[in-house]
Amino acid sequence: MPNRANALKTVLHLAHKWIEPNLRLFMSSRLPLVWFLALLIGAAVGVSAILFRIGIGMVQWVWLGTASERMITAAASQPWYVVVLAPVLGGAVVGLLLQTVQKKQRAGGVADVIEARAHGGRGLPFWSGITSAFITIISLGSGASAGREGPMVHLGATLGTSVFTRLKLPDSAMRILLAAGVASAVSASFNAPIAGVLFAHEVILGHYALSAFVPIVLSSAMGTLIARLYFGEAVAFILPHYQISTYWEFPAFVLLGIICAVVAIMFQFALIGADWVARNVKMPIWFRPIVGGALVGSIAVFYPEVLGVGYEATDGALNSQLPLTLMLSLLVAKTIATAITLASRFGGGIFSPSLYLGAMTGGAFGLIAANILPEMASSHGLYAILGMGAVASAVLGAPISTTMIVFELTGGYELSIALLIAVSISTGLNQAIHGRSYFHWQLEMRGVMLQDGAHKWLVRIVHVEDFADPPRPDTDTTFDPDTEAPALAPLDTLEKALKAFDDAGKSTLPVVDPKDPTQIIGYASHVKALRYFNSALIQANVEEHR
Repeated sequence: MPNRANALKTVLHLAHKWIEPNLRLFMSSRLPLVWFLALLIGAAVGVSAILFRIGIGMVQWVWLGTASERMITAAASQPWYVVVLAPVLGGAVVGLLLQTVQKKQRAGGVADVIEARAHGGRGLPFWSGITSAFITIISLGSGASAGREGPMVHLGATLGTSVFTRLKLPDSAMRILLAAGVASAVSASFNAPIAGVLFAHEVILGHYALSAFVPIVLSSAMGTLIARLYFGEAVAFILPHYQISTYWEFPAFVLLGIICAVVAIMFQFALIGADWVARNVKMPIWFRPIVGGALVGSIAVFYPEVLGVGYEATDGALNSQLPLTLMLSLLVAKTIATAITLASRFGGGIFSPSLYLGAMTGGAFGLIAANILPEMASSHGLYAILGMGAVASAVLGAPISTTMIVFELTGGYELSIALLIAVSISTGLNQAIHGRSYFHWQLEMRGVMLQDGAHKWLVRIVHVEDFADPPRPDTDTTFDPDTEAPALAPLDTLEKALKAFDDAGKSTLPVVDPKDPTQIIGYASHVKALRYFNSALIQANVEEHR
């Protein structure tokens, strides 16, 4: 008996030594609170997604007489001047809001969320997020050609972080809450909970750490539940049953992937080119959406299918209801309309337009294939599904989550091998040409380099004030800018500080008051700057693998 008692004590001691540090880390990371907050965020974002769609429908009802997403027939029955004036008047309201209440003079999107993640889950002010969502509601409701999912992701991330900034949570916890808001937004928008989880990990966090998985899943499930209670359990697109006719079709799937890559590449060039033109045309910010609205409305007179989110046209391609000439025409018309919409500062995203273009590409490809090899080709609706995933994954830089979104939107799990082939080829070729997703291009235009890893962006978001020491009490704090060595400012980046150390050949540099450059408020050490940088790199690596 004594031996058994000793053995039991040994086992309990070993178990305690094994479990206690894990529990201590679990509690110190405040993960129990994060799990609870993730549920609250999921519910709040789910309700917001419902209100968001209702708001778009209400604005749309004013000029179309319907709040349904099936707006092609309603728009086609309106006089041409109504189709033109609706986005113009919507643009006038958007321009006024950009001029008066939106500090950045643009609506927020996925790129802003990725940037906020790099800054420790912070940088998405609450009221700016609310006004950004309102701008998108006006934009899409008045017919602007863009998607609602990107702005919804921005709103979800805003709700996931800005409300809880006063809790003083660690940066890792704030990033998880940000991703939880994103997951709920995607899942509530698409009725796709698995895709919401994957999108938050793949696009926003950039890793699949287990510590983030549970709260993100909780939030995604809650967002889906809230949305389903209101909208029902139907997926976005109701499709007939499709299946692959023969394995000899697989070379066609490879060719489809190549063609979808071309469409995705050209779409991004159109977005980038339109943005460049808009930046180089001098025009008051309030007038830009008015001009853009007039151009989009003019296109919609001939092709009402380009208006709004475009789900009805996408559904038509997936259900083999659109002729070849119309799908080819809409490829061009939707690309131009979306590029004009976003360059004109309307609110909206690129997710739905990417799915739209993919469906048109795949549908057109399927019709042509059926004419060439009628005994072998499957329905062109099947090819539309594959094209939808291939174009969207390339533009978004999210092959895994996009594949899952297509599965959950369409229920087409039988097409998994064909979809993966098309998605991988399209994504790889787009990466070969552009080298980055559209979101990362947007960030690089703002000087935020996240594509090349943590070491590239940390030197730009770490500031001198983060590692500088205050002057000793017995130190002279006067500084002569004309005769003494270079000085740093508190908000100078680590990148600038390291260059200053190298140029000056000194191990320590003074930090001066920006308001009074003759007063020293601290000293920055080269060694301490490098130590801080290395510590931040290690912390980022640990967070990604915990």
